[in-house]
Amino acid sequence: MRFAFLSDIHGNATALEAVITDLNKKDVDHIVVLGDLSFRGPEPKRCLNLIRSLDASVVKGNADEWLVRGFNEGEVPKEALDGLNKERDWTLKRLNDEDLTYLSELPSEMIVDRGQDQLIHAFHATPTSLFENVYPDETTKIEHQLMQKDEADVYAYGHIHLPFVRSFHGKNVINPGSVGLPFDGHPLASYIIADLEEGRHTMQIHRVPYNREHVVELYHQGGYPNIETMGRVVFYGVKP
Repeated sequence: MRFAFLSDIHGNATALEAVITDLNKKDVDHIVVLGDLSFRGPEPKRCLNLIRSLDASVVKGNADEWLVRGFNEGEVPKEALDGLNKERDWTLKRLNDEDLTYLSELPSEMIVDRGQDQLIHAFHATPTSLFENVYPDETTKIEHQLMQKDEADVYAYGHIHLPFVRSFHGKNVINPGSVGLPFDGHPLASYIIADLEEGRHTMQIHRVPYNREHVVELYHQGGYPNIETMGRVVFYGVKP
């Protein structure tokens, strides 16, 4: 069975459309979206509409939680809080109650079982946190914090905006990186396709070009409150 894993779209509907177009050529059986759907991009509403049209399995990310209930103390640096609140207010003006209900009701984790022999444990950051960072080289944290369900064969998460695939004890841990805001210096939209068959896993990271200039222009047209920073992230694939 062929799965596509997408994460961290962050309101970049142009990048998401490019990925969906690419997926339509790949004969994918099911799509898994690993959170952070709308916040910090110029088209939050269109992203939600696109995602909800996919019949995908979707889990909640920290940015989805922030849109619903705001920022709790300690979740973001104090010096960034004012700017993030302005970005959140801007985004909320473009969503309605139904959109926020959809985000609030997303599960924080799930087992994806589409009748295949291999089970997928999907979550945004870790199975117990929407916020904790676990990086590709942190072997101990990967084994103890991500690989918590012994019955799973694949552990899929997002959050760090860095794509990778690693194998442990005959199982795979994968991160598709970010569709909308890559942080690895490679600004193309990122996702993973996984072919899961009995006794065999094939994982491949895909990078998809899209019109980044158009996205930056959308930030300007919409009067986004943090245009310079977000435009740099989109155009160069770097952290804000």
